[in-house]
Amino acid sequence: MDFLVLPDHPAAHDLIARTPALAEAAVIPHASGRPWIVGCAADGEGIRVLGPPSRRLVVAGHPRTAAGHLQRLVDRAGSLSELDQAARSLAGCCHLMASFDGWVRAQGSLSTARQIFTVRLAGITVAASGPAPLAALAKAPCDEAALAGRLLTPYLPWPLSRRSVWRGVEAVTPGHWLELTPDGAARERRWWQRPAPRTPLPQAAGALREALREAVRVRAESAGTLSADLSGGLDSTSLCFVADDLAVRTHTYHAVPLDPRNPDHRWARRAAAHFGPSVHHTDLPHDHSERLFGLPADAAVQGGVEEEPDGGEGPLNWRWGGPHLRALSRTAAAAGSRLHLMGLGGDELFGPLPNGLWTMLRTEPRAALPQIRRRRLLNRWPLTGTVRGLADRAGFPEALRALAGRLTSPPPQRWQVGFGWTGELRMPAWSTPEAVALVRGALLDEADAGTPPLDADRFGHQVLEYLAFEGTTMRQTARAMARYGVGWEAPFLDDRVIEAALSVRLSERMPSGRFKPLLTEAMRGIVPPEILGRTDKGEFSAELYEGLARGREPAVALCAGLRLGERGLADADVLRAALLSPSDEGRYAAHLERTVAVEAWLRSPHTTPAPRLPAAPRTAGPATSPLPSATELKEAS
Repeated sequence: MDFLVLPDHPAAHDLIARTPALAEAAVIPHASGRPWIVGCAADGEGIRVLGPPSRRLVVAGHPRTAAGHLQRLVDRAGSLSELDQAARSLAGCCHLMASFDGWVRAQGSLSTARQIFTVRLAGITVAASGPAPLAALAKAPCDEAALAGRLLTPYLPWPLSRRSVWRGVEAVTPGHWLELTPDGAARERRWWQRPAPRTPLPQAAGALREALREAVRVRAESAGTLSADLSGGLDSTSLCFVADDLAVRTHTYHAVPLDPRNPDHRWARRAAAHFGPSVHHTDLPHDHSERLFGLPADAAVQGGVEEEPDGGEGPLNWRWGGPHLRALSRTAAAAGSRLHLMGLGGDELFGPLPNGLWTMLRTEPRAALPQIRRRRLLNRWPLTGTVRGLADRAGFPEALRALAGRLTSPPPQRWQVGFGWTGELRMPAWSTPEAVALVRGALLDEADAGTPPLDADRFGHQVLEYLAFEGTTMRQTARAMARYGVGWEAPFLDDRVIEAALSVRLSERMPSGRFKPLLTEAMRGIVPPEILGRTDKGEFSAELYEGLARGREPAVALCAGLRLGERGLADADVLRAALLSPSDEGRYAAHLERTVAVEAWLRSPHTTPAPRLPAAPRTAGPATSPLPSATELKEAS
């Protein structure tokens, strides 16, 4: 669902009135009668409107809280800042917007699975739930530096991730809300801080268990029948068992691996054998697995539009999985599902991150030392490098400058220590010097500007950075799959789940010899003990190499008219040579995926988006809370 959020300013009314494509969009007005939220009406999305026009709150998405309780919080709030408590009371994943006497608050979720974007236009700041409507209104050109940044592997780091691929369209910082003032100005205000990791494991596990139950329950109340991935891994399996525990009618799906030695299939079947009557499991045939990886000759690359993924936010993080996701969406919709659950975010919330040891050494030194020793031996970290990394005190600007200096360096080896602020990111070998210079310049500009990290602590920053990447992936996937009538969501990315997971003591979050101890403890009594005891992990190299082989020919053909080459961002000859003589370097496939995603987006119509928003609903009888269209507001004025 896309919608605009406008300040209570005359220019906002004029902007909508002179845009014919928005004339019939649903509108929630300010008390002044000027348009406030435009396009906030879509099938399958919960829209809750509370309060009179002068002090109105709108929650859009899948929230869960009693309307009376939320209304009391709104009534007690003397300012927009005092709505922080209302934001903290919401389970699920949603947008929250408020208009108090013409002053506006707009925010998404901590993970950015729901996000707010802004652009400066006609002397005012305009916000939206996605970047494409703003780019269309502003006629914003492509941001070459942001586009080059999408080639970075394995992900786009903060603060480069704040920039959309359209110049001037940017995302609001996670953990902040956007304030729009009646004079058209805007500023970000922090509303959330990472909880101090001081909670003992049993209490944190109890909070996590309830947060996950609420996350699944609210979606079941909204959608009725759910569907869910059952990969065999602990994250997706836990969500399926929570749905089973709540007796939610759920269809679970497992894509059978190509490699019969992959243990995921065995564990998925074990889990499915424990489900009650409300959960129906289906094994998807091998052709689904074949669609998980590769260089697909899909319509956007070939120049067609029939099966073109939605690139309204720019290049897709999960482009290679598109055929599988589309097929699964059709299958789930045919079974009656209206909302599909994924396990995204579980690795980031519950798995070990190396720089967690850096933080633990400073907060729980006695517990940190034996864990550092064990991890050093397991990973063969050299003693000198380990000590140097743990002693490092470089700030975030220094980390950005260092990253800018090694964009084309060889990738780190497994035994090299990584206790820094961010991951080891690299540009692909076929990047041009111009592309590298653009990304390097963007990083240095942010460092020189003193852009702060997402959290004052290295571990906290990296967790939030990873969650924001997964949130973007979830947002893109949901948008691309919306055409099939099934919403896609990741309960692990809900605010309340994130808060519960990050509150546990670091020494208990990643103790030696235990796999995801917080999630395991939270799921005791819900997931059978034999499933919680899994210690191995599946891998999908068979699907990867099969996909690369299947897609090599169309990918080589793609090099003949490479749009990235025309923009001076990639060398087509180097890319062709890499495709014909694949590297055995671990990131080769990831570099290809990022490159194909950017190339496909450049070949799609999404580079010049149109300002389309949902129309105002029409009913046969009188509506209980009608939403006027922009045309009706104009006629009323």
